Amino acid sequence: MKQKSAVMVILILLIFFVISFLTNILGPLIPDMIKSFNLGIGLAGFLPFSFFVAYGFMSIPAGVLIEKYSEKTVMIMAFCLAFIGALMFALFPRFSVALPSLFLIGIGMAMLQVAINPLLRESGGEEHFAFYSVLAQLVFGSASFLSPQLYSYLVKNLHSGQSSFVTRILDPIVPVHLEWASLYWVFALTVLVIIMVIWLVKFPKVELKEDEKIDTGKAFKELLKNRYVILFFIGIFAYVGTEQGIANWASKFLQQYHGVNPETTGADVISYFWGLLTVGCLLGLLLLKLMDSRKVLLIFTTGAILSLVIALTGSASVAIIAFPVTGFFASVMWSVVFSLALNSVESHHGTFSGILCTAILGGAVVPLLIGGLGELIGLKSAMFFLFITLGYIFSIGIWARPLVKNKTF
Repeated sequence: MKQKSAVMVILILLIFFVISFLTNILGPLIPDMIKSFNLGIGLAGFLPFSFFVAYGFMSIPAGVLIEKYSEKTVMIMAFCLAFIGALMFALFPRFSVALPSLFLIGIGMAMLQVAINPLLRESGGEEHFAFYSVLAQLVFGSASFLSPQLYSYLVKNLHSGQSSFVTRILDPIVPVHLEWASLYWVFALTVLVIIMVIWLVKFPKVELKEDEKIDTGKAFKELLKNRYVILFFIGIFAYVGTEQGIANWASKFLQQYHGVNPETTGADVISYFWGLLTVGCLLGLLLLKLMDSRKVLLIFTTGAILSLVIALTGSASVAIIAFPVTGFFASVMWSVVFSLALNSVESHHGTFSGILCTAILGGAVVPLLIGGLGELIGLKSAMFFLFITLGYIFSIGIWARPLVKNKTF
């Protein structure tokens, strides 16, 4: 690989890390936000909603922006929005500011998700795209594993009397009893550095393949007439809703029903949830070379359902293990459902991908529903709603009829 291409691939992997770092920290923060802002569970559900609803608004427009301008321009715009969002909340850590702040960060992340894959294909070479895509997922998972650990470090050390480089900087600007809000100063600084790096790096010219372009006219209308497009849209909606439903509410569940400290053990549970989800991707890759992807989906979804049953009904020690194991079994769902979807239509794959990315708003709706139901029937009973979304994902392994099957040994 040429040196310029290698630098570009490293930058893209770094961007994947930052996207994950900003996206998947909400779960550990929710118990602290509930306590600090005196929120009910229902109102707290609007926090992930504000972030993930941005995907519903921005996924398709982002594709149009990239075709009109360039990946570099759109990525700088995306990170500028994320910087404004993070800085807003760092300066004014209030619930009324949290919602627009998370929405701005969510819009930025949606724009980046659309821009980054064609850029990775062009920079790393089409023949290496599959390898770098998997590597990117591993980097993405590692950031989701590390961000709760950083959260734990900050809430334990700020305003504790311990003197370190980090505490000397953050202690004067972070309010007492809002130590968790210091993460948004870290986010703002991280995003600012990334903006400067992107500004300096020369980007390759990306020629979008026909399958990567988004047509909001004729192709969009044709796809919406295909019932499989709607069914797979619901599938992606259900997966992201399940993933974020667990990640956002597991720590609060453990605190409420088992007295687990959300700043330490609760954060570790979410960290290991994302860590095992990353590890599961590796096993999933192997299994997809040995058997039909629909069978893999059925096996892993069954494992996720059983793990979630155990997490919701078992003791504290059992739940602390079972929630992360659920992440392990959820690992293949996104890639299998997405690939089955694209392999179920003959054309307009770029537009279809945009439609499927819009379904990421499931991460907004399902946690909000769980929060609302939690107010009425209790959080434990509300989390049983996830068996509906998992049941739908399981059904995909039965009714999916892809035109192209995954190649096995």
